[in-house]
Amino acid sequence: MPFMKKPQCHRLRTGRISEPNQLYLLSTVCNNREPLFSDITLGRIVVRSLRHHHEHGYVSSLTFVVMPDHLHWLVRLSPGIVLPHLMKSVKSYTARETNQRCNTQRKRIWQPGFHDHALRHEEEVLHTARYIVANPLRARLVRRLGDYPLWDAVWL
Repeated sequence: MPFMKKPQCHRLRTGRISEPNQLYLLSTVCNNREPLFSDITLGRIVVRSLRHHHEHGYVSSLTFVVMPDHLHWLVRLSPGIVLPHLMKSVKSYTARETNQRCNTQRKRIWQPGFHDHALRHEEEVLHTARYIVANPLRARLVRRLGDYPLWDAVWL
């Protein structure tokens, strides 16, 4: 019988702190790494959710990229907002809207949990933003970043 690893999503919550005005790189993955957001109309549902959270003051969104099977989002967290509630809101909205668009019910869109990394130094910000927006290039989805439709950055 092959060795089976137990899911480790509970470890993602260990030591998690939500600091107001802290910069966080947030990442989450589609259920079973399904390339759901290869469909641009579904990817735009995620973009709408991220922009909604920015426009309503939950975060200051610095950059994001919606990849076919995962999301990277660099944010400055607003006071009173906690990371688990923020990500639950993004995931529930995108799941509901995606299921409605695909005419399915209760289909799991995202894997449980998410990864967060607090940036410690301001000089990490530009490096992290470049890492995020270069994802489609590294994945060879496009030759030029401008050809990929599901990303944005405040520096543009």
